[in-house]
Amino acid sequence: MELIQQLVSSLGVNEQQAKGGAGLLFNLAKEKLGAGDFQQIADKIPGVSDLLGAAPAPSTAASAGGGMMGALGGVASALGAGGLGDKLGGLGDLAGLASGFSQLGLSSDMVGKFAPIVLSFVQNQGGDGIKGLLEKALNPSA
Repeated sequence: MELIQQLVSSLGVNEQQAKGGAGLLFNLAKEKLGAGDFQQIADKIPGVSDLLGAAPAPSTAASAGGGMMGALGGVASALGAGGLGDKLGGLGDLAGLASGFSQLGLSSDMVGKFAPIVLSFVQNQGGDGIKGLLEKALNPSA
C-alpha cells in the first residue's frame, strides 16, 4: 500500500507501526465523523478497513507522562489547530492517539509526524474535500 510505504520511508518506522499509526488516525476520523462522511474517505483510500483493523485497541490506562502535553501541542500545531487548551475533548482524542502510538512502540510526538503524511496522501487520493473531512476529524479545536 502506497501510504504505508510513504510512512515507512519518511519516518523510519516498520510496516506494522505504519499501519497501526495510520489506522489510529482513521479510527479517530471514523469516531468523530458521521458514517456518511467517513464513508467518503473510505471510498477514496484503498485498504482503509485493513488499516482500521491494524490499530491497537484503546488503552484504559493511558499515561499522561513523558512530555505528553508538549507532544500534544506539537500534534495540534501540525494539524493547524488553535486554542488547544479550549477543547478538552480534543485533548482526550490526542491523548488516545498518543496512547495508541505508545502501544506501537512509537513516541507520542510521532502522531504529529504521521498526520501530515496521511493528510497529504488523502488529498492526493481524494482531493481537497476528502482531506478537509479528515482534517476536521483530526483537528482538536474542531
